[in-house]
Amino acid sequence: MISKANNKNLKLSFPKTIIGLWQIADMERNNNNLDLNKRADYLNRYVENGFSTFDMADHYGSSEIIAGICKNNHSNPDSIQLLTKWVPKPGPIDKKLVYNAVKTSLKRMNQKCIDLLQFHTWSYANPYWLDALLFLKDFKEDGLIKNIGVTNFDANHLRIACATGIPIVSNQISHSLVDQRAKGEMKAVCDQYGVHLLAYGTVLGGFLSNRWLGLPEPKKEELNTWSQMKYYRFIKVSGGWEIFQNLLSTLNEISIKHKTTIANIATRFVLNNKNVSSVIIGARIGESSHIEDHKNLLEVSLDKDDINKIEGKIKMLKPIPGDCGDEYRTPPFLTASGDLSHHLESIPSAYKEIKISENRSHVFSGTEWESLAGYCRAVKKGNHVFISGTTATHRNIIIGGNDVIAQSNFVIDKLESAITSLGGKLENIVRTRVFVNNINEWETVAKVHGQRFKNINPANTLVESKLVGEGYKVEIEAEAILD
Repeated sequence: MISKANNKNLKLSFPKTIIGLWQIADMERNNNNLDLNKRADYLNRYVENGFSTFDMADHYGSSEIIAGICKNNHSNPDSIQLLTKWVPKPGPIDKKLVYNAVKTSLKRMNQKCIDLLQFHTWSYANPYWLDALLFLKDFKEDGLIKNIGVTNFDANHLRIACATGIPIVSNQISHSLVDQRAKGEMKAVCDQYGVHLLAYGTVLGGFLSNRWLGLPEPKKEELNTWSQMKYYRFIKVSGGWEIFQNLLSTLNEISIKHKTTIANIATRFVLNNKNVSSVIIGARIGESSHIEDHKNLLEVSLDKDDINKIEGKIKMLKPIPGDCGDEYRTPPFLTASGDLSHHLESIPSAYKEIKISENRSHVFSGTEWESLAGYCRAVKKGNHVFISGTTATHRNIIIGGNDVIAQSNFVIDKLESAITSLGGKLENIVRTRVFVNNINEWETVAKVHGQRFKNINPANTLVESKLVGEGYKVEIEAEAILD
């Protein structure tokens, strides 16, 4: 069921193809200064050919400035849509920080309002990501932002945000023939809350193209762009170069049949996912031939035989591990460098450890219950950690609304926040006790516990209990041993 609320929130038209400007950062990587007006003229060629929505980010070099020049110089600027991203460093987020980020993008684009601001977070164990989205909601209501989106969110945390009442209209994620994670848990969340998927990486940084058909496996030093370095890791994880060439061969046969390119067949297949509203195609600034290829994309129609052949090859691939966006949060890090070193230095603890004595430490999560009842979120005594009964509370807000799956996931996030702040990790938990307010929801909560504690398998008890506080559906306490 599609959420009517989110459809009403949408103040944007998602075209089938969006032009991505991440390669501008590549062009400026070695302190190469671009002629910004000249690059804006190149973007105007896309607009003249019907591609008038551009996707940028605060870290895509001068992309926001170039796109802003293009829009402001156009005879019909309202026909051009500018989508950008905010990717803050991990750490505390207050309203002033969010305001400054919004104003910086507006200044760079020379606009009064952002068509779509997409937020990325590096860690869910740190609840600051929710603060960011709640503040963005405020600035949407103030008129500085038309729409709020997220990027690289997994299904669980997209659900948490939507269920909490944040009007998210889109999630920008990696999705390709090799990366089918968008068809997993993400589908149910998009269907329930009416979230549009914007798919990038549909051609794996150019690997899904005629250029690589029949070529030997490249050496790492031969990979020239960040995109190539990144998506080469996707190919390796999904089975390797030989099986990838087998996929390319099938795509080539289908492309010849339709008189188009391998890239267009690969991208067209992603658009067949009903949750995908748009595919993001990288701009080739200065190369007009690619514009004709992009126009041809929408003319391609895959028949049942084409789809069966492609799906048969997909089944031969190894699934990309985890959920959408996990390549930026958990090993194996499928990034250009294979880790997060070129993105950030470290991720700070969610809560401050307070040393009580040589063998005892406390952490507090800041909820009103802790000060009222005189307890802390977790205690470390020696190498044992005891985490208090935890509900879906952040500051004075119930997170997850009436969605028991969302509440359960956020509770486990808080358990993880507490234990990591004391030097441990979720895998150190050896005992959990789960209290559900409504016994009819026990199985749903148990499934979330099973997903999050897969391969950890702590001792567990689940009981029905009347919870304190209106609206709370689940409470969990935990014990851990830091080996």
